[in-house]
Amino acid sequence: MEHLVLDLTAPDPIVLDPTGRAREAETAELIARGPATPVDILGVRAWSVSDPVLLEELLKDPRVSKDGLLHWPAYDEAVRTWPLALWVSVRNMFNAHGADHRRLRRLVSNAFTPRQITALTARVEELTEALLDELAATAPGEVVDLRERFAHPLPIRVISHLLGLPHEYTEGFREVVDKVFSTTLTPEESAANGAAFQAMLEELIAARRRVPGEDMTSLLIAARDTESDGGSAVLSEEELRDTLLLIVTAGYETTVNLIDNGITALLTHPDQLALVRAGEAGWDEVVEETLRRDAPLAHLPLRFAVEDIELPGGVTVRRGEPILGGYAAAGRHPARYGDSGAAFDVTRPLKDHLAFGHGPHFCLGAPLARLEGRTALSRLFARFPDLAFAPDTWLEPVDSLISNGHRALPVLLGEPASAAS
Repeated sequence: MEHLVLDLTAPDPIVLDPTGRAREAETAELIARGPATPVDILGVRAWSVSDPVLLEELLKDPRVSKDGLLHWPAYDEAVRTWPLALWVSVRNMFNAHGADHRRLRRLVSNAFTPRQITALTARVEELTEALLDELAATAPGEVVDLRERFAHPLPIRVISHLLGLPHEYTEGFREVVDKVFSTTLTPEESAANGAAFQAMLEELIAARRRVPGEDMTSLLIAARDTESDGGSAVLSEEELRDTLLLIVTAGYETTVNLIDNGITALLTHPDQLALVRAGEAGWDEVVEETLRRDAPLAHLPLRFAVEDIELPGGVTVRRGEPILGGYAAAGRHPARYGDSGAAFDVTRPLKDHLAFGHGPHFCLGAPLARLEGRTALSRLFARFPDLAFAPDTWLEPVDSLISNGHRALPVLLGEPASAAS
């Protein structure tokens, strides 16, 4: 087949809704248009890849880079004017390529080994039970927002424990992280929020330099302040700050949405909850099916073609053109899941998904997110067996084309069971 070069400036790309309210329709259209199709993401044209087979190949293809500074001709203009400039301008392993990516990833990877996750298990369980105890004190019949009272605080407390964040930082970090994922801010608002976030991290670094601990922040500072064999620092000050930014954002919002979407799926599919309670499916299956069907990040900006890449269907992505991972569509795509991709089925035999990415940039925090999701969901539904959405609940998406969650989860808890022993 002759390969076609599709013009990203053509007038008919899918314009992604910044409020997230058109996600279902966008997902269907992305799938219908083929493996890769032009989209407009807040004024930037990119190739959205929704076919999971193709996306998986591109995520591990060395001809695809995440370093816009090196591989995106429009980088300088985007950093000045694009509301999502922070997503492509931070200097950490999220945006690094090749040897730089391997260097930065190696510095963080020791915090997410199976041994470290096992060591964190008791802390995650303790934090979960503390939140459930708080919920159990709710007055009978009172409507509770589980995103606000449960899905939000658990991940931020876990990340605070991991990074050694003082209590006074917690709420400040939540506000700036929420805005990082918002896609309804102006470029000026987004830039101001990014600067405030980085300033908070610089304050934290200074505090930990004065009084180091056993936390990950202190360990990264020690790595930054130690010269390599060649006489240069293994981590620049900018990379140190932006690595902490990545850990906070990646470890927080995605897990919030995993818990949020898991609660939503089980409350709207009581037959599936009944299967779990009957022992016909486990909580690991609930977590994986939630990640597949409702990826915590619907779209993830951005990657860039290092050279011309010919794709199936007669499409060529030209060198320097942006590529957008369409994870919400990939998780429901009939190419992998047949006609049942939109269904929530905890007994689904095929459990593969790309919610944590694939290849060199596969999410290091995936085991921790799974631990938090499994612990949160299993213990929530055990403590509150009559949990149900409040009457007349209408679930609204968060204001984001990236983050895939809800503004609120209003529920009635019902009579609590006794706490886990």
